[in-house]
Amino acid sequence: MRHRLTVGLLLTAALAFIVAGCGRGPVGGNQNVQTDGPIFDFNSRCGDNVCSPGESCQSCPSDCGQCKPCGDGQCSGSESCNSCPEDCGKCQSCPNGRCDNNETCSSCPDDCGLCKGCGDGNCSPDESCFSCPSDCGACPSCGDGRCDPRTETCSTCPIDCGPCQTCGNGKCDNSESCFSCPQDCGNCPTCGNGRCDPNESCQSCPQDCGKCQTCGDKKCDPGESCSSCPQDCGPCATCGDGKCQGNESCSSCPIDCGLCQTCPDGQCNAGETCQSCPQDCGVCKTCGDGFCNGNEDCLNCAPDCGACKTCGDKKCDPATETCFTCEKDCGKCPGCGDGKCAGGETCASCPYDCGTCSVCGNNKCEGPYETCINCPKDCGQCKPKGCLEVLTCSLGCINPFSLTCLANCSAQGCADVQFFVDQATQCIIRNITKCIGSGPPGPQLLACFQQYCSSEFAACIAARCKTP
Repeated sequence: MRHRLTVGLLLTAALAFIVAGCGRGPVGGNQNVQTDGPIFDFNSRCGDNVCSPGESCQSCPSDCGQCKPCGDGQCSGSESCNSCPEDCGKCQSCPNGRCDNNETCSSCPDDCGLCKGCGDGNCSPDESCFSCPSDCGACPSCGDGRCDPRTETCSTCPIDCGPCQTCGNGKCDNSESCFSCPQDCGNCPTCGNGRCDPNESCQSCPQDCGKCQTCGDKKCDPGESCSSCPQDCGPCATCGDGKCQGNESCSSCPIDCGLCQTCPDGQCNAGETCQSCPQDCGVCKTCGDGFCNGNEDCLNCAPDCGACKTCGDKKCDPATETCFTCEKDCGKCPGCGDGKCAGGETCASCPYDCGTCSVCGNNKCEGPYETCINCPKDCGQCKPKGCLEVLTCSLGCINPFSLTCLANCSAQGCADVQFFVDQATQCIIRNITKCIGSGPPGPQLLACFQQYCSSEFAACIAARCKTP
């Protein structure tokens, strides 16, 4: 009993000493009382220029200094993977396909989806390069070619990590944005303004930022898509339907969206390719093989695909027509007609220098210069023609005169037919000035020639092809 009383008296005395000390101030004027344990600051208060235990940059910035902002590249103070993933890295459970209890739209948009305000074009205080790159721009390391597992995911940096699995399914899912998946969500509002803004990349907006380095290597690499690199990945499914929609742009689908403003300016600019602006960048390698392949259309490869429907309406539509894409409406390009097939000229844009677009072996008989004589593979075997048929064919070559036409007509007759055709043709040439004014090629012109060349015509008609 006496022992318990002694302990109680000692505790009471100790408590009285502490209370007295708090009222009178520390002995000897010392600010802190040192003990064998932690330091106790009995007089600490915010504003005394001492960052005491219990104070922090958040509770007392005047003593402890301002907190370093999230996003300075250093994981410090009270920052964590939840509060500041851009500095501290994402939490280990992000992404795992589930929005766990400790995750939010700010700390793991891949699992929890984008925050409500993300995508409005304003980088709000609660948004960051990690949680909303479409508003705040990509984090500094994004675009270095390496997918950093600490801070980057398919949602925050598709250019390094590749697109998310759901990207390309035609639906803009809650974790996708115009930055991470323009093929589902469409282009960001700033895309197409001529500047590569912080929220844009070569993947999300090639017309402003230029094509990615791997674009054009004939492989649809991770991070590439039909919108960012149609020459490797092929055109998007809706490209060519006449409507500029979704992720389509002047860079990925000029046939729907029109040519980019810089096409043509004589330079193959950063956002231009052989598909979006062949006049500046030259036609793609496969263009000219006679086959209109999946990536080719009437705008980027008229030699294979033919002219666009509007070409020939006598109106040069600046949205889709230039001297290169439609010489009929817009006139010859500078340099066309100098005898050299150079620069961006093709058989479609400048036949005067580059010749015809006929390709023997592409299963199309492309007249008038491709015939059964020079390309039976496309046009079929020639059927021997009688003398009168050859003569009628030849009369169509006189006005306007075409030597090639005459040669093709006569070549379709056998030896005897060709001999008598030659006799009749010489008579026609001798009397051409007398008959040429009698009317267009046809019955009237033929009647005039028959008047002057009746004997030659009679011999020609009687000619027969000899067979063994």
